Amino acid sequence: MNDINKGVVIYDDKEVISEKIIEKEIEQFKLIQNFIKSQMKEGEDYGKIPGSPKPSLFKPGAEKLCNLYGFTINVDIIEKVENWKEGFFYYLCKCSLRSKRTGEIISEGLGSCNSKETKFARQNSYTIVNTILKMAKKRALIDATLSATRTSGIFTQDVEDMDEILATNETVEIKEDKIEYATTNQRNYILKLAKDKNLSEDDFKKLTHDLTGKIESKEWTKDDASRIIQELKGSQK
Repeated sequence: MNDINKGVVIYDDKEVISEKIIEKEIEQFKLIQNFIKSQMKEGEDYGKIPGSPKPSLFKPGAEKLCNLYGFTINVDIIEKVENWKEGFFYYLCKCSLRSKRTGEIISEGLGSCNSKETKFARQNSYTIVNTILKMAKKRALIDATLSATRTSGIFTQDVEDMDEILATNETVEIKEDKIEYATTNQRNYILKLAKDKNLSEDDFKKLTHDLTGKIESKEWTKDDASRIIQELKGSQK
């Protein structure tokens, strides 16, 4: 034994858990439980999901916990895909929680959301871009909050989208649209039109990519092929 400092026994520069630390942790846990019971409302700050052993933390509840601990919240978009041609949108956000007192980053959390998630299956993805972004930010906040406040034993982040889950709780049969790819005749006709226009390979690839967002001709749909044909025929006039 080399040293004793504030109730923590240190062996070879490694901290060993003491009774005082355990007592402090237990007291902190009791305090946070009391705060949740007295200051947080079920259905508003958190909610119970059928089939989940723990309640799910919602955004208002996460913000209350951050305020209690003295954290400032900062959320950044670190990755995104905005494909307006195909109607696909994806965001990955990072939430950083800083101590208001010291400015130190206490915790960071990640959250993502995309337009192909089940809850958005029947919605027009072009009209919910902002919703998808907000969802990613919320998930990042909750991830960071559970880690910083060490409340993952009380709440879960796996089903934090309670309102969306309840809205789709009924059994719904979702039929995926069958993709109709361009026919051989369409592709051959496109190649003939491109040849008649004396398009170089690079110019042809750029034109088709700009029109379809796709690199390989085997990925073209019938609608893609029709757009290319219309463009090539129109430019010949």
